[in-house]
Amino acid sequence: MTSVKEIQEAVRSTGRVRVRGGGSKPALSGHTDEVLDLSALQGVLEYQPHEYTFTARAGTPISAVAEMLGKQGQYLPFDPPLAAQGATLGGTVAAGLSGPGRYRYGGVRDFLIGIRFINGQGQEVRGGGTVVKNAAGFDFPKLFVGSLGRLGILTDLTFKVFPQPPAYATVAAQFRTLNDLLAALQAITRSPLDLQAVDFAPLDKGWTLWIRLGGLASTLKQRGQALQTHCCESVKDPPQSTLLVGQDDDQLWQQARSMAWLPHGMGLAKIPITPKRIPAIEKALTPHQVMRRYSVGGNLLWLGWPGHPSLHKLLMALNLRGIQITGNSTSPHGPLLGKPLQNAFLQRITAALDPARKFDTEIIRTQSLNRGETP
Repeated sequence: MTSVKEIQEAVRSTGRVRVRGGGSKPALSGHTDEVLDLSALQGVLEYQPHEYTFTARAGTPISAVAEMLGKQGQYLPFDPPLAAQGATLGGTVAAGLSGPGRYRYGGVRDFLIGIRFINGQGQEVRGGGTVVKNAAGFDFPKLFVGSLGRLGILTDLTFKVFPQPPAYATVAAQFRTLNDLLAALQAITRSPLDLQAVDFAPLDKGWTLWIRLGGLASTLKQRGQALQTHCCESVKDPPQSTLLVGQDDDQLWQQARSMAWLPHGMGLAKIPITPKRIPAIEKALTPHQVMRRYSVGGNLLWLGWPGHPSLHKLLMALNLRGIQITGNSTSPHGPLLGKPLQNAFLQRITAALDPARKFDTEIIRTQSLNRGETP
């Protein structure tokens, strides 16, 4: 599909419809009678660097947008993941995916200010606007974040952007136990320190905490040393820590955004959590061969697993829910995993936008529409 008219005609002339963009999240494409390929629906329609906004087609690759913004010293602060795998703007919004930068700046829903989409009747609908200060009409942009394509087909999206920090540095601290790491995490996240990103994961029979700083290069070394001291003071068993700068820092977070830490062949799931739940989660995960990385200060779990069907049951037992990004589906509700989310309001919105259920799946029927951003 290369035009809005083609999409409208396809929606009107077919039964159930799903959308495929860059193919970076295959578990969300599903299996329906018709899959619309929007990978050719791409291009920047408008970019105003002085207004810090741009509008682009839904199939536009994240990597192309990052290159355009970088020339003006700007970027999308929520660090959209899977850009290296071909992720697009529309797919990122529909899946509700944000990267490490969400810790400091908020997620994709905080930067999406306008959309155009095709509803279940083939009509083009607009929500939001193309300027930051816009409050007219129903807030469709936020509603579509994490909607998984169940409300309509995104065609155009408008984002606000930020100036990119001139330099970065990362403190990498190695802890012997999870309890020590969580104690340090609590102290650090409650401190007045200005942090860009906070991730951690089990590594080398211990735990590694990565804390990213951004700002003037002349201040980063001093700020990093202060952060290292803070890590040591917050636990009885002080961690070993190093300060990563330049290429070392950049590679670390590129790997986080591209999920390069995940072994080949493992599926990937996104699971909103809270830091207090991590000990129970770790106890439940220990018997299984899984890989994981905690992000956004412990409020998000990226979980990799080899495809065993017990993941859905495990999340149900923990009273958690998530969405499957890659790998073979093991959930009876498609890409949704764990506890179903009951949301009558979204059911009514779905009925209004898609009365013929062109975009309907078993997820809608079980009232389990994923919102993507809320733990």
